[in-house]
Amino acid sequence: MRHIGTHLKHTLAKTRMTERGELMRYFCGKLNKGRERDGLPPIGMARMGKMLEKIPTKDLYYIKRVCDDAPNFSKKFWYLLNPEKYEK
Repeated sequence: MRHIGTHLKHTLAKTRMTERGELMRYFCGKLNKGRERDGLPPIGMARMGKMLEKIPTKDLYYIKRVCDDAPNFSKKFWYLLNPEKYEK
């Protein structure tokens, strides 16, 4: 017989999942693979949330699709967040 707390923690974790959170986890996972390879510290969920806070969820789906189609996911992601920074 297990303690009731183990069941409560499991159900609370499921109810807090959102589609925006899933997209943020996806972006963190894809970006952190390249960052680890380059010796940079990984991006956490808090930092990712701060970067994407003003972008609507429907636009995050667009960013995901475009980045998946691009040859370099990370380069395209950073460009889409702030194109003025990269254009001269």
